[in-house]
Amino acid sequence: MNRKYNFSAGPATLPLPVLEEAQQQLLNYKDAGMSVLEMSHRSKDFTTILQETKTALREVVGIPDNYEVLFLTGGASTQFAMLPMNFLKNTAGYVNTGSWSKKAIKEAKLFGNVNVPASSEEQNFNHIPQNITLPEDVDYNHITSNNTIFGTQWSQFPQRGSAPLFVDMSSDILSRKFDVENFDVVYAGAQKNAGPAGVTILIMRKDLIEKTNTSLPSMLQYKIHADKDSCYNTPPVFQIYLVGLIAKWISAEGGIEEIEKRNIQKGKLLYETMDSLSDFYKGTAQQDSRSLMNVTFRLPSEELEKDFIQLAESKNFSGLKGHRSVGGVRVSMYNAMPLEAIEKLTEFMKEFAQKNS
Repeated sequence: MNRKYNFSAGPATLPLPVLEEAQQQLLNYKDAGMSVLEMSHRSKDFTTILQETKTALREVVGIPDNYEVLFLTGGASTQFAMLPMNFLKNTAGYVNTGSWSKKAIKEAKLFGNVNVPASSEEQNFNHIPQNITLPEDVDYNHITSNNTIFGTQWSQFPQRGSAPLFVDMSSDILSRKFDVENFDVVYAGAQKNAGPAGVTILIMRKDLIEKTNTSLPSMLQYKIHADKDSCYNTPPVFQIYLVGLIAKWISAEGGIEEIEKRNIQKGKLLYETMDSLSDFYKGTAQQDSRSLMNVTFRLPSEELEKDFIQLAESKNFSGLKGHRSVGGVRVSMYNAMPLEAIEKLTEFMKEFAQKNS
């Protein structure tokens, strides 16, 4: 089968060995006599899968025992509302670095006041604000670690002060090392680096779970999901299984340290190519805020961008069209994207620029 290089921002490319393992076990998972797709979430087989997935995530990320790991549904967008529902009593601090930050702020305003200590909106989100001080007199602070639409990423996270710090890591979780204990809540829609669409990973301090709002509907209470080990309702069984396979794949590849080295290598190659052809390819993110997950750039005209994307598709480079809200070109190169793909793409970029300059 001729597989394309899938540069989509999400759902995105997954590790081929993971897909092959899932394929081999699709009809009969470890002699269970059924597929994981058919498996009851109350069965012993799935209970084992769930615990193995949690253990694999804890090991590969470095999640301490005083943090709970939950698997929820509704994507990160549901967490935009659940977090303020559970924790916002008066005011929360939100750093505004892109479209997903704005959506999180919009949801939070339904439940309380929002303090925005820093924003890059006036510069069309082309950078991550530097040297910011997070407010202390808030119920919590919130940041978005990577911005898929505008191609920016925190290179260094702000330090948590006296207020809890929450982070949306939907597009770069598992891509680099970070200190879980710098945050009180880490959450991520899995469909970038961690798995397929349909499951949300949530890592939360256990003592914080005890402080959540218990007057909410059951499905919106973190404590209920924690008490029921992510099985209060039917969880996304197959997606959780794949998250586990991906965490184990990362460990087998050398851990997040090795994955991070590869991501840095891919980013270095692509950005160096862009910069060497800066009269033709104009990056939209400032250099000190460039993302290793999503590289965004413009060409001299929208017509050339259209030609670039169409010709790239004919050469098996899929998903390069920028987000509909900003246009341009976007190269999403998550963990499963091999260096070979970036090498071939940069050669294509050089040829296209030479022919159209």
